[in-house]
Amino acid sequence: MIDTTPPSIDTDIAEPTASVAAARIVRRLRETNDWRRELDEALELLGTAMSVHRTIVFRLETLPEGFVQSVVAYWADETYAGGAAPTVIPESVIREDAFMQRVAREGRQGKMFAGLTREIEGFLREDFERQKVKAFLSATIFVHGHVWGTLAVNDCVAEREWTLDEKAAVEIIALAIGSAVERSQSESHVSDIIRSAFLQASLDGVIVIDETGKIVEFNPAAEKMFGYQRADVIGKDLLDTIVPTYYRAGHVDGGDYMARRGRPMLGRRMETVSQNAAGEVFPIELTANEVRIGDRTLFLGSIRDLREKRLAEDEINRQRDRLHQNEKMAAMGSLLAGVSHELNNPLAVVVAQSTLLHEFAGDPQTKARAEKVRAAAERCGRIVKSFLSMVRLHATTYAETDLNQIVRAALEVTAYGARSSGIGIEADLAPGMVMVMGDSDHITQVAANFLVNAQHALNTQSGERRIKVRTFRDGDVNGFSIEDNGPGIPKSIRDRIFESYFTTKPAGVGTGIGLSISRSIVERHKGKVWFEDVPPNGARFIVTLPALTHAAEAEVAAKPEAADIRRALIIDDEPDVAGSLADILELMGVKSTTVTAWTSAAESLSGPEPDIVFSDLRMPGMSGLAIHRELTERRPALARRFVLVTGDMIGARAEIEALAPHLRPQVLEKPFSTLDVRSVLAAINDQVSLGRS
Repeated sequence: MIDTTPPSIDTDIAEPTASVAAARIVRRLRETNDWRRELDEALELLGTAMSVHRTIVFRLETLPEGFVQSVVAYWADETYAGGAAPTVIPESVIREDAFMQRVAREGRQGKMFAGLTREIEGFLREDFERQKVKAFLSATIFVHGHVWGTLAVNDCVAEREWTLDEKAAVEIIALAIGSAVERSQSESHVSDIIRSAFLQASLDGVIVIDETGKIVEFNPAAEKMFGYQRADVIGKDLLDTIVPTYYRAGHVDGGDYMARRGRPMLGRRMETVSQNAAGEVFPIELTANEVRIGDRTLFLGSIRDLREKRLAEDEINRQRDRLHQNEKMAAMGSLLAGVSHELNNPLAVVVAQSTLLHEFAGDPQTKARAEKVRAAAERCGRIVKSFLSMVRLHATTYAETDLNQIVRAALEVTAYGARSSGIGIEADLAPGMVMVMGDSDHITQVAANFLVNAQHALNTQSGERRIKVRTFRDGDVNGFSIEDNGPGIPKSIRDRIFESYFTTKPAGVGTGIGLSISRSIVERHKGKVWFEDVPPNGARFIVTLPALTHAAEAEVAAKPEAADIRRALIIDDEPDVAGSLADILELMGVKSTTVTAWTSAAESLSGPEPDIVFSDLRMPGMSGLAIHRELTERRPALARRFVLVTGDMIGARAEIEALAPHLRPQVLEKPFSTLDVRSVLAAINDQVSLGRS
């Protein structure tokens, strides 16, 4: 597109004549798209050329109360300090003044109004004397044959006779103003202005070159996109500006480039690359067209920067992958829920029977073997619970939590990966319990994520590979740290490692939780997490959480009183699980009745009323919560004496929390030990005692 910005009015001639000034002003008004923008400079040039003190453009406007002669543009000689601003004259003044009526009539006939102030009368003489006007000259401005306004010239120092050259100059300029106004109101002119506005306002870069490859238009969006100023690139070769360096070889100039490599781009939308002023190559969407103007050929290109689009697409892909990962985790959670239920039932039998064997064995060797079986089965149960808690998504629930247990659970989940990779793990856990208020599942996820990250960092390392895990107390905070002797974290990305979606791992590697989510979990617990460099190499991640100073520092080992519990009802579709629980309860002086197929509350309560009810959560045809609801409707007192037995506490949590607080049952997780059963009995005793008090 050819530059249509008009050149500045020449001011290199010290004293141009009125006719020279008129010629320059006419050319300026003819070439501009906005005549109003040129009036101030035009009036100054006219006033200077005619050696007057004021030049004015009046506009005759029609208002509801009648027409009014208002001031459109006004210039005054700065060296002249006297006089006043031109007056806005309403229709009412003209109607009441005979002289002004005559002036208006002659103006409509196209006659010039010229003379001396002392020769006129009425309102106009008084007004001119107030403004210190000595001599005046004005010409009517016509637009489409109608009076639009007036161009006026005033001498405020001396009376003068206006020359024919001066009168002609004023009349020519008045005609030029009228033509400019008419043109601005024409459809073609409006179209030109719209096209120019679109070019300036376009968010896409617009570049126009001629047949030789020289840039003839460069809009503001192109300036912003490429880092060049329009004035710096107009007339420069396209090949030397925005074409990437490696595409320039073999081409003479931009015109040759467009005729050869650029020819297939014409008339279509395509994605390619370009280069900015800093030498950066970036992706663009280009729409190029050939335009013929007379005997000239121009190439017009509309360019869209694709960097933000590509970033957005990458972000969408990352979120899609994340959603897919969440779906897989949810599916795995459902699968593990079923697996855990099936696995925890036999594990419960193994734990219970090995515990009983340990209790009743007559020789130390049998006791030791029973203890090994029990410990192994309990470890299997903890691993299943840890995996299940990591894939189950649930809202944060806060409870007293031991960070030592958190770290042990995370180590059990990630131990196989470390062992199979030959990575040594050193655990330095603080004595007793390191208590915080938090969600044990979520904090376990954080610890496991740091352990997995450490393993990945060590996978490519040679020599000794080790991970150090530590829990600690530090004043009013408790915490844990996980350290490795891997390559550490490069300084260039240390400020970004906790950003959302930032990763240095390939797809499919890691827990899917990420450092950003780990940080959000810790901050949700009112804690802090940060990274430290470990000399000479390695990385350490530290988590601190508010300490629970009132928490117990030793595990409960004393056998609770169970004087109020003598009879138990056990409901479980697995006879071995029900029998193992009954055997443990018998050790504690509790007689049990087992039901492996539920029929009704009336039938189950037909005998002696139980002091406590144990019910499996998941059973064919009937859930433990449905049994809880049926029994408590018949015997409300059993609401405080009901225990759900489950291998999927994560899945059961939402169902239990949906109940009213006073109706929520106790929970015994599979596989259970004698200590777990004693703890549940103690909790039931506490609930019953509180209900009585």
